[in-house]
Amino acid sequence: MNLFVGNLSFETTDQDLREAFGSFGQVSSATVITDRETGRSRGFGFVEMNADAEARAAIEGLNEKALHGRNLRVNEAQPREAGRSGGGGGAGGGGRGRGRF
Repeated sequence: MNLFVGNLSFETTDQDLREAFGSFGQVSSATVITDRETGRSRGFGFVEMNADAEARAAIEGLNEKALHGRNLRVNEAQPREAGRSGGGGGAGGGGRGRGRF
């Protein structure tokens, strides 16, 4: 089961997540999401656990609990919506305006 972990301290590392969730069961992966340009944490991450029962125990045990001084938000990750690429798009403007004659 894939879990969303929000409200992370900017100091929290992948290893910190792995250790916190590891006390509830086997962690397949733990990733803090970082900004591509700065490399700084974006304040959330994802943890994947092998067993659903262990993941649910981690949700119960860690949601609203402090890690590095911040109360975590832990819940089951929702799949991305199809067709959302995250980029905005719009029609480009034309080169000529309508002027007065």
